[in-house]
Amino acid sequence: MSYELDARGLKCPLPVLKARKVLQSVPIGEILSVLVTDPGAPGDFEHFCRVTGHEWIGAEPADAATRIAIRRRV
Repeated sequence: MSYELDARGLKCPLPVLKARKVLQSVPIGEILSVLVTDPGAPGDFEHFCRVTGHEWIGAEPADAATRIAIRRRV
């Protein structure tokens, strides 16, 4: 099963806050994919993962957005 959050058009910290809420329903070990357009979001998500214990998988271009992938660890 894939888990995805569309946070395009939102400015940080909103994508991270929404992802934090969605992660509560993602099983441990599964990956959440987040689509963002805020250029600062990848750095914010890297920091979020360091602080919360989730695994930062990476960010890649996705059309006019960036797809961020994180694995729920806790």
